[in-house]
Amino acid sequence: MSFSDARPRSAGTWRVGRFAGVELLAKPSLLVMGVILVVLFAPRFESQTQTNPYVIAAVFVLVLYASVLLHEIAHVVAARSFGMRVPSVTLHLLGGETAIEGESRTPWQELATAIVGPLVSLGIGLAARQVAESVEPGVLHDIVALIGSINILVAVFNMLPGLPLDGGRVFKAVVWQLTGHEATGTRFAAWIGRLAAVGLVVATLLWLQRTGFSDDRWTFDLIISGLVAWFLWEGAGHALAQARRTARVDLLDARTLLEPGEAPEGAPRLPVDIRGQVLLRAMAARPAETYAVVERDGSIAGILRTSRVDEAYRRSR
Repeated sequence: MSFSDARPRSAGTWRVGRFAGVELLAKPSLLVMGVILVVLFAPRFESQTQTNPYVIAAVFVLVLYASVLLHEIAHVVAARSFGMRVPSVTLHLLGGETAIEGESRTPWQELATAIVGPLVSLGIGLAARQVAESVEPGVLHDIVALIGSINILVAVFNMLPGLPLDGGRVFKAVVWQLTGHEATGTRFAAWIGRLAAVGLVVATLLWLQRTGFSDDRWTFDLIISGLVAWFLWEGAGHALAQARRTARVDLLDARTLLEPGEAPEGAPRLPVDIRGQVLLRAMAARPAETYAVVERDGSIAGILRTSRVDEAYRRSR
């Protein structure tokens, strides 16, 4: 479970509904994983009920997916509270992803938007475990207890301090706050994410070697481990690319890019000490070919051309 920059809807994605203006999407891999989970969990209920155990397992999977959706909706609520637009939530093989347009403006926004998802999963997990304790042993008890255990596992896994996991976003926010550089936080968290991907595969292989590959499901365990590792590696790679873009943006400085001259009448004004993302947001809010750059005392320091900012960004690649 993670959130990401908004990207165009990918081909083959199903639209399954809409919630508060947010498109709810699903990838075909979600159905594949659902079938696998039903097959795995159905035997657990076979001796406990006269109802078809596959029906019981299907209900369990649907409730599990509903809790994943609540995890993602928590990201939606947090992002919107900071004025960000959230076009969609996509459920897929390994959980869900909330697409957010724009970036966090402060470490606090990054931390708050990231941490709410795992907190919701943890809350669902603890509540389900509490309910399970009050239910008589049987199918209902097992379903509720499993929902509790899996949500707690999801919360713990998501808080690992590596991107693209939510815990990686939290770690990124902490490093960002300490260093003052968002790109630095992203790079640290992304490399931890890649280490986690390698560590997961190694740990799975060591565990399978210890058991002598005696478990009938060892192939499935290895495949799932590989898929999760691939998800972590790819997500970390995307984060590293984003960090490079952020670092280039941070180099943009109105003071170093301004030119002597007189701005056209009515040209938007920018403070001379504006830079980075703040500079780009200010330019996007009031698009123009030329801006008047002003000192703190209100005097004109020079002009800033949009073409010069574009050129400086391309040169920094």
